[in-house]
Amino acid sequence: MSGKKYKAVRDKIKSTEVYPLDKALQMVMENPVARFDESVDAALVLGIDTRKNDQQVRGSVTLPHGLGRKVRVLVFAKGALEEEAKKAGADFVGGDDMVEKIKQGWLDFDCAISTPDMMPVVSKVAKILGPKGLMPNPKLGTVTMKVAQAVEREKKGTASFRADKNGIIHSSVGRRSMGLDGIKENLLTFLRIVIKSKPVSSKGVYLKKIALSSTMGPSVLVDTNDSAFA
Repeated sequence: MSGKKYKAVRDKIKSTEVYPLDKALQMVMENPVARFDESVDAALVLGIDTRKNDQQVRGSVTLPHGLGRKVRVLVFAKGALEEEAKKAGADFVGGDDMVEKIKQGWLDFDCAISTPDMMPVVSKVAKILGPKGLMPNPKLGTVTMKVAQAVEREKKGTASFRADKNGIIHSSVGRRSMGLDGIKENLLTFLRIVIKSKPVSSKGVYLKKIALSSTMGPSVLVDTNDSAFA
């Protein structure tokens, strides 16, 4: 990253100023810092108490324009479903053999899907996959008998999200090459699902802050009261 280029972009963006959504997106899209196709990332600060079990926020959403990158999918399945996964485009399919590879440090995939009957096998590497957000989970649709459907969904570009201990969600919503309209549609789709995921017990302001940035660029604060979020 060019220090001069970053400083030039940073000087255009007032770190404490809150911008309407369209203006914020324009500033991110029109001020690249790196030479590669940067991702556009969103950070959402939620008004939740993560110490309470009933205020955990997590889920997934298939973005209309995908994530702008190749998604490598691993499927734990056997028999007919193993073949179904391969035909659907899974990059890796197996069972104990894949578990052994993971134990040896192999993690060259972006998403893991499992049939319910294979979860006892997958659980052997739960301590490895869990912290990296790669553990199959029925709530995310990645533990399922509908293997082909799950593979196709993940390949299109599914953004999984989970609020961290500070109540913050970090997620990519695409790449700059998608253009402003594509990124905006992806972002709004993502936000609507996060908003729908508001815990019943969460009181007060739920969506407290939104910050957008490119991979190497500074953050731009977005007005959470923008009519686009209504």
